[in-house]
Amino acid sequence: MEGQTDSIMLLRGSSNILDVQLPQYYREGFFSRDTLFHPELQGGRYGVAGDPVPYTIGSDSIVTSILLACFLLAVYSVANAKAFITRQTKTFFFVKSEGTTEVSETATELRFQVFLSMLTCILLALLAYLYTINFVGETFVLDSAYQLIAIYTAMAFAYFVLKVLLYTVVNSVFFGSKKNRQWLKSFLFITSIEGVMLFPSVVMLAYFNMAIKNVAIYFFLLLAIVKILTFYKSFIIFFRTNSVKLQNFLYFCTLEIIPMLSFWGALGIVADILKINY
Repeated sequence: MEGQTDSIMLLRGSSNILDVQLPQYYREGFFSRDTLFHPELQGGRYGVAGDPVPYTIGSDSIVTSILLACFLLAVYSVANAKAFITRQTKTFFFVKSEGTTEVSETATELRFQVFLSMLTCILLALLAYLYTINFVGETFVLDSAYQLIAIYTAMAFAYFVLKVLLYTVVNSVFFGSKKNRQWLKSFLFITSIEGVMLFPSVVMLAYFNMAIKNVAIYFFLLLAIVKILTFYKSFIIFFRTNSVKLQNFLYFCTLEIIPMLSFWGALGIVADILKINY
């Protein structure tokens, strides 16, 4: 009773509640430092840590957003350029005479082809990245996987720009500016169609767990078709009236096969340099 009276008198006589001095057994208890009663205290980890979920492009929201944006823009572009695609498809295998007037492309049609060419660069970069993480290595000196995809995209873009420059220099010197413009239009159209045809393989590999072997077969089959069309178009434009047919093979190997093999070799060298060797 005497202790309780002292406590009541202490509470009444205190002008500020912060001045109240509670006994030690009131301020501390068995659960006073338990993290379950004090969420502000760091309690550590309970249980056993599981295995981390492996990285996949299908679970990557940023890559998914890029592919979705590319798909929507490609559908919109194709819908607005159906007449151009039909005209180019009809005239692709048509042999024009020397005096035929060419139909000039509009700015919208040119932007459509440039966009699809950029789509081709992005899809080639994604395929190269998927090949790298499956057959070369999964750990790199880069901070994130997006940097490796960006490097591959820049390399693919530089590859196509270098090919355009080589074609422009060689064709302008040996065949003239008119045939060079005709060839560049055909090359841009072939590259655009290649990007459209590559899109299903990337989607099937990333989101439907398609076997890499089947994707590789599809890719090389598409690549063979593209190179055959390129070879045929170069023959029609430059060497149809030339009696020496061997020049077409030399032209094709120099400006198509060698740059392509160099590009593949450069991708392999970059992957070996950037991967972490244990």
